Parts: sequence; C-alpha cells; structure tokens
Amino acid sequence: MLVIMLITLSAAYLLQPHVEGIVGVGALGEFYLGNSYLGERSAGSPEVVTSILWDYRGVDTYFETAVLFLAIISAVSVFRSFNGPKSRGEGFTEVVKTGVKLVAFITFVASASVAFHGHLTPGGGFQGGSMLAAGSLLIIVGFSKNALERNGITKTRALGIRTAGLLTIVCVAVYPLLRGLHFMQNLPVYPVKVGGLLVSGSLLLYNLAEFLAVGAGFTIIFLLLANPEEGWQ
Repeated sequence: MLVIMLITLSAAYLLQPHVEGIVGVGALGEFYLGNSYLGERSAGSPEVVTSILWDYRGVDTYFETAVLFLAIISAVSVFRSFNGPKSRGEGFTEVVKTGVKLVAFITFVASASVAFHGHLTPGGGFQGGSMLAAGSLLIIVGFSKNALERNGITKTRALGIRTAGLLTIVCVAVYPLLRGLHFMQNLPVYPVKVGGLLVSGSLLLYNLAEFLAVGAGFTIIFLLLANPEEGWQ
C-alpha cells in the first residue's frame, strides 16, 4: 500500500507542470457546463458528473441500477435455502466494539452527507449507499449479525427499504410521462430550488433513493453471508 501511495504521489508531482499548462475547456465540456450548471434551463448542479449520470445518460444509469438489483435478487434467491441455527457469535472484545461504534457512526454520517450533497459535491447515491453498507459490515464483524437484527435491521426490513428506494426511482423517472414530457426528464418537471435550497430538480431525489436502495441491498448480502455454513442445504 505504501509503495502504491509513493508511486501515485510521484506521478502527480511529475505531471503537475503539464496539467497546469492546460488552459480552457473543450467544446463538450462547455456544453455540459452550460446545460448542467450555468444555463438558464439547467438543474443548477455544480457537480456536473451527477447531472451527466442522471440527466444526459439517465436511461443508461437507470438500467445499470436495475442490473445491480437483479443481481441482489438473484443472491437472495440462491441463499433462500438457509434452514439452520442462527449465528451465536458475540463479536470481539469490548475495546474493538467501542472502536466499531465510533467508526460505524462516523461512516453513517459521512454516507448520508455524500448522498445528500451528491448534486453539489463529488459523490452521490451509489457512493453513499456503499459507505452505509460498509458501516453495517463493520457492525457484523465487530458484534455479529445478531447485533443488527436485534436493532431491527433484518433481511426482511432491508428488503422493504431496498424496494422503497427502487420504487422511488421508478416513480421519479415515470412521472414526467404523466405530464406529457419525456421519460426521466428533469426540468421543468422538478424544481431547481426548494425553500431557497438548491436541489437540482430530480437529482437529489435520485441520489437519496439510490442511497437507501444500495445501502439496504448490500446489507442484505452481508446478512446472508454471515449465516453459519452448517445452516445451508
């Protein structure tokens, strides 16, 4: 890991003069900036990558999300044969558990921030959801899966959260059709600002919905993989 970091820093140092010499924005960059952030009919999102993912190539992102959750559904179907004793592990020592509590809390806050600000800063629903699931994995490792289930994070509840997130994405994508507009169209269907806060139209809705769906989906996988091996048929 240290070697990789040293190579990366060395490459960045050597390439810095060449990067500083690049002036201006290409024609394609001007188009995206003009229609994602600076344009009068844009979503006003300074995070142009998010605009590209959910606006310009929104249909592609929509089906990528569908493929991901079909894979999760397949995993649930494969592991449905579990019919054995529940895990009785109680995790590591209290020192480790205290550390896990702190790190898991920080991870949860950071994941929510990454998702809520995905239309403003680098990040988004998928990144935030992955971080949220990583927090669940920390708890499973540090405490055992029973700790999640005792606090209501069961496979069934996670499936419900995942389904709610997916349904929200579908509803946000289909609603413009009911208005006689295009599938996944953002403006003028959804407002750029709400109460003076920049929400960038549908971008915030997509990020929050995917945050819940991805976080819950990966948590389901972690819960399934945490079952004892002797319980599988």
